[in-house]
Amino acid sequence: MWLIDQWAEQRILDAQKKGELDNLPGTGQKLIFDDDTHVPADLRAGYRLLKNAGFLPPELIQRKEALELCELINTLTPEQPDYAVLKKRLLLLEIKLKQAGMSTEFLHTHYSFSINQKLAKE
Repeated sequence: MWLIDQWAEQRILDAQKKGELDNLPGTGQKLIFDDDTHVPADLRAGYRLLKNAGFLPPELIQRKEALELCELINTLTPEQPDYAVLKKRLLLLEIKLKQAGMSTEFLHTHYSFSINQKLAKE
């Protein structure tokens, strides 16, 4: 274990013994972990620091926008005027994400879920 890790562990144990960590906000609540498996291990700390400061890599901003567009498109019908424009924007984002090396399967889960439901009925 690195010296800094040992020092941090010792400080945490001392604080626990003194009761300084009791009754903190969020105590007993489930932790929500970010899925950062696509980020190389040596860059995760830097990405997390930037994310906590409100900055995201362009690919993640595009992924978030694509998810929002997908949800919006699901509320529209093909006859509505904005539908075609939003579908083109979503297709463009999907192409950009693929070029960045990211999977776009998250955009097609609703469609595959519908197919699986239909096949299960038959």
